[in-house]
Amino acid sequence: MEAVVAFAVYLAAALVLLAVFIYLYSRVTPYDDFALIRNDNLGAAIILGGAILGFTFPLLSAIYFTHSLLEMAKWAGITGLVQLGLIAVLRRSVGNVSQGHTAAAVLAAALAVAIGLLNAVSISY
Repeated sequence: MEAVVAFAVYLAAALVLLAVFIYLYSRVTPYDDFALIRNDNLGAAIILGGAILGFTFPLLSAIYFTHSLLEMAKWAGITGLVQLGLIAVLRRSVGNVSQGHTAAAVLAAALAVAIGLLNAVSISY
């Protein structure tokens, strides 16, 4: 039973951290990502998906390698800030996703995933 409780606690914490990341991500972008996605903007969906994966990979690593919820949350915060920093820089250097530039979105998503994977492997002790 103890394992089930630990599972539920870590899953709930991870979902909250993911929701916080998505909220912060939407605040960093200069446009309303969700409105663009509702209007079928493929570029906005691609780059948001890449950012979500780029955050989730290190979150998985933090859950696996850490030994407490506080330590997991600390690593999620650190790697989340790296992701948000990357997105802030990419927004200035890639095409305007709000105008449908999907090539730029694919590149930004790939970079977000690559940075996320590097973040994830850097957490290992």
